[in-house]
Amino acid sequence: MSQGFEEFVVRRGPALQRLARGLVPDPADAADVVEEVLARALLGWRRIGDGADPVVQVDRMLVRESAARRRRMVRGRRPPAAVTVPPGAGNGPDDRDALFAAVRALPPAQRAAVALRHLDGLSDERIAAVLGTTPAAVRADADRGLAALRARVPSPS
Repeated sequence: MSQGFEEFVVRRGPALQRLARGLVPDPADAADVVEEVLARALLGWRRIGDGADPVVQVDRMLVRESAARRRRMVRGRRPPAAVTVPPGAGNGPDDRDALFAAVRALPPAQRAAVALRHLDGLSDERIAAVLGTTPAAVRADADRGLAALRARVPSPS
C-alpha cells in the first residue's frame, strides 16, 4: 500500500464516513460505499495522488458512488416518505439519525451540496469542483436544501 494513500485514509477517513452517512440511507451501506471508493482510489492512487487535489477526486468518487447505489436501491421501490423530526429535537443520537435521514430525503443535487458543505466543511468552490458545477449552482442547491431541512426540522428552543 502506498504511504501517501495510507496517510490520506488516516486523515480523510472520518470525513468520508461522515459524508457517506449523509448521502446513503443505511449506515452499513455508507461504510460499504466508503470502502468501495477507497479500494478504487487505491487502485488508481498513482494518478489520484499525483493530481492537483486528491481530496476533490475522492470526494467526487464518493458522491457519484453514493448516488449510483441509491439509484440501484430505489429501482423498483417507492420513494421514501418525507422525514419529519419530532419537536424538541436536540443533539442526541436519535436526533442526529433523524437529521441524517432528512438530508438523505433531499433531491440529489441539494443532498450533495448540503452534505459536502455541512458534513465535510468544504467551500462552495471546492464543492463545485467535486460536483462538476459552478459555485453559484452549489449556493443555490445548498440554500434550497437548507430551506427544505428547516421546514422539516424544528429549530431548537
